[in-house]
Amino acid sequence: MSLIANWSYPTSIRFGAGRIVEIADACKIIGITKPLLVTDRGLAKLDITFKTLDLLSKAGLGRSIFSEVDSNPTEINAIAGIKMFIEGKHDGVIAFGGGSGIDLGKLVAFMIGQKRPIWDFEDIGNWWARAETKKIMPIIAIPTTAGTGSEVGRASVITNSQTKEKKIIFHPKFLPKIVICDPELTVGMPSSITSGTGMDAFAHCLEAYCSPHYHPMSQGMALEGMRLVKENLPIVYKDRNNIRGRSHMMSAAIMGATAFQKGLGAIHAASHPIGAVHNTHHGTTNAVVMREALLINRSAIEPKIELLCNYLEISGGFDGFISFVNNLNKVLNIPTSLTEMGVKDPNIKALVQSALNDPSCSGNPIKLTKENMTRLFESCL
Repeated sequence: MSLIANWSYPTSIRFGAGRIVEIADACKIIGITKPLLVTDRGLAKLDITFKTLDLLSKAGLGRSIFSEVDSNPTEINAIAGIKMFIEGKHDGVIAFGGGSGIDLGKLVAFMIGQKRPIWDFEDIGNWWARAETKKIMPIIAIPTTAGTGSEVGRASVITNSQTKEKKIIFHPKFLPKIVICDPELTVGMPSSITSGTGMDAFAHCLEAYCSPHYHPMSQGMALEGMRLVKENLPIVYKDRNNIRGRSHMMSAAIMGATAFQKGLGAIHAASHPIGAVHNTHHGTTNAVVMREALLINRSAIEPKIELLCNYLEISGGFDGFISFVNNLNKVLNIPTSLTEMGVKDPNIKALVQSALNDPSCSGNPIKLTKENMTRLFESCL
């Protein structure tokens, strides 16, 4: 079976090893003549970024880069990126990297020409309709991790540097016009990032699958995405050069991010405030809180999890699935607690309130309350 394809769901995706060489053609197709490549500080120093800039330069597209992006990007990063975009007279963004780089890149392209502050476009009601759509710049997304799936998302997760809250900024045109998914770009990921981003993809699929909302397409995508993670994440964690496994993980990341249109839940509701306040890695945090989130939802999801176990060939029903999650975390050397991740003396009351304010709550199978979210945080310490 060939692992090279062209997809148009949810957007145009060029998938396959080596397809980064098509970056100049992608720019040409959507009319970008002077792109700004947005990425994070770490990636800015790596060969894959230099090679991508070389491809742009050889095509006469320049080699402009903005990399002042935090691991949990903030509006401060966005303001600096917007300033560089305007001063450089750029006409499009190449969002390059993991979730942080891609989220920030999409936000820069979106905010060009907007008169309102970033927070006025939070994913609440129809706030997105406030935007001046014609001024949004075109976006090409190039993931270098296999986890967040931000490359096929219509939102960016941005931390408010003042309130220490993660906010979801939404607009349909956040969706990149072209995505290049080249698994060779993920080979250099440290093992801890491979595991953390992989578990992020799994969490997206799991929460979408468990969400009570109706979306059969997302349901099927979530189911198959979990199978791909189960079968391939342990492989690529041990063997970073396994391109077939990395291809499947990139597919799982896309599938998870597409599937969670159906909804997320307690895993993300808890992970967002922890990451915003304690600056933890998002996907790894998801993995740490996953078991407790499953347990508080047991009464509502046990029949679904039993069906999932049949598909994933996991024995033991719900308890067997809990054991599978625990064992997978162990194989991937995921920390066993939030304390081990560096979360010291947390303000649980404040974390609970932020979690209950998170839009992910709306997709949880049971109603999230101060009592069950307090129990979740305390059990994860």
